[in-house]
Amino acid sequence: MSAVIVSGKELASEKRAFIKTEVQKLVADSQTQPGLAVILVGDDPASQSYVRAKQKACEEAGMQCILEHYPETLTEKELLDRITFYNQEKTVHGILVQLPLPKHINELAVIERISPEKDVDGFHPVNIGKMMIDQQAFLPCTPYGIVEMIKSLNIPIAGKHVVVIGRSNIVGKPVGQLLLKEDATVTYCHSRTKDLSSITKQADILIAAVGKAKLIGPDYVKEGAIVIDVGVNRLETGKLCGDVDFDTVKEKASYITPVPGGVGPMTITMLLQNTLQSAQKIGRANKTFS
Repeated sequence: MSAVIVSGKELASEKRAFIKTEVQKLVADSQTQPGLAVILVGDDPASQSYVRAKQKACEEAGMQCILEHYPETLTEKELLDRITFYNQEKTVHGILVQLPLPKHINELAVIERISPEKDVDGFHPVNIGKMMIDQQAFLPCTPYGIVEMIKSLNIPIAGKHVVVIGRSNIVGKPVGQLLLKEDATVTYCHSRTKDLSSITKQADILIAAVGKAKLIGPDYVKEGAIVIDVGVNRLETGKLCGDVDFDTVKEKASYITPVPGGVGPMTITMLLQNTLQSAQKIGRANKTFS
């Protein structure tokens, strides 16, 4: 029996409708329109596509999206100065610098320059640290979206064995931490893991985030497992695929996310959620002191 396909598009659509309603309420109650500043450096086609999708999602939700697109020759100082400007701009509640950046720009310096209160990507060390000790913080958007997708299945996470393949700061590490907070038992696997399939076959929930096309086949998956595919890879044919061999694994899993249309739409949705949360905080403060 084939797995149930978990549509990120459908879940994202539901959540974005709720976010749009909340934006309307915020504007009516406090005259605060959520504002997101997006900075893109260079002409990477994938980055341009991601930014367009984020800009469209913001506009559909009733948020203001300010896009600044600079050539690859932009200096690190110039980029840091723009971030400083938006840190101080009261109509902007979230700042997003699209990664990756050109090699001459230090990504960590850029992430650290963004105010933690406007770090709606959830990458700042302050927000990551707060997440680790269960304090309120902006959560990294892709891991946040993954947890929301799993919760939407109405299957208890507590006590489940989660195996995360990948240890990036953007997805692998934080998604494991968020699921640990949900009382899962979490195992991390990576490029140095020996006998990978012997570990992944123990997973009740398997999260693949390595960036290798169709790496995970049915021999890596336990019967009835929930499989979340974070990978986005382009084949020689030009077709997109994930880290999971979807067609074969779906015959063994109980639930599986597709690529495209799985985790991706949820990532942008949680960016909207974080931006709304930031604006709501400011809106409440404005209303208190009005």
